[in-house]
Amino acid sequence: MAQKFQTLPGFRDFYPADCAARNYLFNVWRRVARRYGFVEYEGPVLEPTDLYRKKSGNEIVNQLFCFEDKGDRHVSMRPELTPTLARMAAARQRDFKKPLRWFSIGQFFRYEKHQKGRGREFYQFNCDILGEESVIADAELMALSIDLMLELGFTADNFRIRVSDRQAWVSYALSQGVSEDDLTDFLQVIDKMERTPPEKTEEKLKALGLSLDGIKAFIQSGAEASDSLRESLANLEARGLKEYVEVDLSIVRGLAYYTGPVFEIFDIGKGMRAVAGGGRYDQLIGLIGGVEMPACGFAMGDMVILDLVRETTAPAAGLDRAIEAEQSVDVFIVGADPSKKAETAQVVQALRNEGISLQYSFSEMKVGKQFQAAEQSGATHAVIVGSEFPEVGLKDLSDRSEEKIAFEDLAATLKR
Repeated sequence: MAQKFQTLPGFRDFYPADCAARNYLFNVWRRVARRYGFVEYEGPVLEPTDLYRKKSGNEIVNQLFCFEDKGDRHVSMRPELTPTLARMAAARQRDFKKPLRWFSIGQFFRYEKHQKGRGREFYQFNCDILGEESVIADAELMALSIDLMLELGFTADNFRIRVSDRQAWVSYALSQGVSEDDLTDFLQVIDKMERTPPEKTEEKLKALGLSLDGIKAFIQSGAEASDSLRESLANLEARGLKEYVEVDLSIVRGLAYYTGPVFEIFDIGKGMRAVAGGGRYDQLIGLIGGVEMPACGFAMGDMVILDLVRETTAPAAGLDRAIEAEQSVDVFIVGADPSKKAETAQVVQALRNEGISLQYSFSEMKVGKQFQAAEQSGATHAVIVGSEFPEVGLKDLSDRSEEKIAFEDLAATLKR
């Protein structure tokens, strides 16, 4: 009995419709990034494991696909791109005018429990501004993330950008007597507040000399807690984007390297987690590359956002149209005369040379069957090559109208 193979846990097969959906998302990511003046870059999918240890500590190894290669090097499949970006920017920072506005679309791997919206392999859009201290750069990334959602068909009824400031929390904690050694633990407590029972949060805060009531009062202070937030929000209001943004100081993001404003995109009403997030990380490039360079960025993965697209009416309709368009052709060539095979091949290649997508039957088939195949291909027109060649038939498959046309005029007519 033949052995049956299945996809590994957390990995995906991409059938044509799945690829079309992925390409649609990639096209939106790329189109909006270019609109904002970002340029595309890419890094290797395999990096030294120590690169990730440098950023996140030894505990990160448990979340990596890591191994020893044939050169006895300890390497890992990349779980994220920010360490690679920091390495690349530091290595050639003199070669580029600041600020750098870079984006990338690539595949990533994390060895963790797979669940809805989270796999062991995934694609991610990364967008970063390097070499700029102004918080207007942070506002630029927030605006870009809003435009991504709008381009996908979402409205203000579907999502919000929830904005906070890590530095405001650091200042608050230090003013309340929290030691610098305990700051990371404190921020992790805040980051997990929404997912932790209040009594557990109260217990952890008490160990740090704080109370839950005090934390809630600080969260209520909103934008007043941070000059950076006020400036960013004023910039977004001037752009006409205020309705998409809300201050929520409970957002601190779990990654320790963030140093200033942070934000996440949350859906409204679907019960899903954040679909994207990021913030300012002014110290990471210095940590990894030894070059001090302020930076901010954000990332959006493909799995959660495509789930949300499919579950929301207008975005789902746009996705369906894109999938249908990618899996259809412009024209189907109908060979009505078996003696005209050479002429049919001539028509096929001439139209493809003009950039027209088409299909045709490889084997002899009755004309009726060929028209059925034309309908299934999604073609808008059929070109009928018969005994009257070099005159061909041109049939509009939507209204069934048909006309005769000279072969030499066919490509121009189809393009019109």
